[in-house]
Amino acid sequence: MKNILLFGAGKSATSLIDYLLTNAPRQKWHITVSDHDLMLIKSKIGKSYYATPAAIDIKDNAARQQLIQDTDLVISLLPPNLHIIVAKDCLQFKKNLLTASYIDPEVRKLQDDIKKAGVLFMYEMGLDPGIDHMSAMKLIHSIEKKGGQIFSFKSYCGGLISPDSNDNPWQYKVSWNARNIVMAGSSGATYKEKGKVKELSYEHLFDHSKIIQVPGLGKLAFYPNRDSLGYMEAYNLQDLATFMRATLRFPDFCEGWNAVVQLGLTEDTHKIQTDQLTYNKWATQHVTPEKQSGPEEMMAQYLGVSTKSKVIRQLKYLGLLSTDVINLGEQTNAGILQFLVENKLKMEPADKDMIVMMHEIEFERRNMATRMHSYMITQGEDNVRTAMAKTVGLPLGIMAKLILQDKVTLTGLHIPVMPEIYNPVLKELEEYDIRFEESFE
Repeated sequence: MKNILLFGAGKSATSLIDYLLTNAPRQKWHITVSDHDLMLIKSKIGKSYYATPAAIDIKDNAARQQLIQDTDLVISLLPPNLHIIVAKDCLQFKKNLLTASYIDPEVRKLQDDIKKAGVLFMYEMGLDPGIDHMSAMKLIHSIEKKGGQIFSFKSYCGGLISPDSNDNPWQYKVSWNARNIVMAGSSGATYKEKGKVKELSYEHLFDHSKIIQVPGLGKLAFYPNRDSLGYMEAYNLQDLATFMRATLRFPDFCEGWNAVVQLGLTEDTHKIQTDQLTYNKWATQHVTPEKQSGPEEMMAQYLGVSTKSKVIRQLKYLGLLSTDVINLGEQTNAGILQFLVENKLKMEPADKDMIVMMHEIEFERRNMATRMHSYMITQGEDNVRTAMAKTVGLPLGIMAKLILQDKVTLTGLHIPVMPEIYNPVLKELEEYDIRFEESFE
C-alpha cells in the first residue's frame, strides 16, 4: 500500500481528491488529506475506506512532520507562501513533492540539495502554470523536430465564467482562491515583443488590455502575466523576438478592475480600522473631489467616466458605493476587497466555470511562414466540480500515479517541460475532455 499525503482541501482540491480515491483500489493507495478544517476535509473524502482526514495547523511542526514521515508522496495545495515549510520537510525526510504553484526563490535555493537527496520536486504541475507548459512544449518540440524555426510565442490562459452563467456586469465569478484574484498582476509584467523588452507596472497593466479571438467564444481581453522572460530558457526559446504569457478575461472585467486598481483598493500593506467605516467612505479614501459631491459623482469624476457608465455599475455591484459599515476589524484594502469579491462574485450552486487556454506560435519551415493556434476550452459541472479544480487537480493526480508506478526516474527541482512527463499526462487528460484543437494560417 502506497501512501499519498495531500495538504489543502480547498476549491482546487476537489477533482484531485476524486481522482486519487477513484484510482486508490486498483493502485493500492491510501490518501491522507490534511487541512485546518475537518468538516471541509470530510466533505471532500466522504466515507471512503481509502482516505483519512488529518485536521492540523500547518505550522504545527511535530504534527506536520509526522504526516510527512509516514507517506510516500506529498502533494501541496496550500497557499504559495506555505509551500516552503512543506518543501523543507520533504527534503529532510526524502519525500517527492508535487505542487501546482510557481517555483519561488526560497525553494530555488534548495535546488542542489533536492538533487543530492535524489528526490523529485515537481512544481507548476497544475493549470497555469502546468498544462500551459506541457501543451506548449509538445507543440514547440513537434515544430522543431520537423525543422521549423520559431520566431514568436504567445500563450494565454484564463479561468472564466461559462457564458451560460455569465449574469453580472463583471462577467466574472470566483472559481479559485479569491486572494489570488485580488493580488493578480500586482508585481506588474515583463515580456518581449518584436525584439524589445516591455515592462508594465501594475497601475497600467489592465488599461493595456488587448483583444484576441477565441474560436467558439469570440473576443477575450488579455494582459501580460508576471515575468514571461523567465520562461524563455525553460522553453529553450532564448532568441525569440516575441515571447509573452498572458491572462485571459472577458473585456468588461479588465475595464472594471483597472478602476479598482486606480482607486488604490488592492493595496495590501497598511491596515485600517473598519468597525465604523462604510464601504463608500473606504472606496473613495484616495479621491479628492473637485467640488462638493456624493461618492458616486466623486468616483466617476476621479476615474473620468460618467455616473451612468458600465464601470460605475460594476463598482456598485461589488458594493463599493454601499453605506453599510464594513465591520471586519483591522484589514488592508486588499483584505476588504477580497471579502467583497468572495461574496459579490461567488458562484451559485448551478453555475459553471470555464477554462480557456490558447497558444499562438509563429514559425518558418521550408521558407514558408506559418501561424499556429492551439486552443482548449473546458467547462465545469457546477460550483464544486469546477473546470478550475479539474485542470489544476488532474495533472497532479496523473503525475502522482506516474511516480508511484515508478514510471518517472527524474530527480531534482523541475517544471513539466520534458516529453517523459507531458506526453503521458496530456494523453490521460484527454480522457477527461481536456484536449487541444489546432488551426494553421
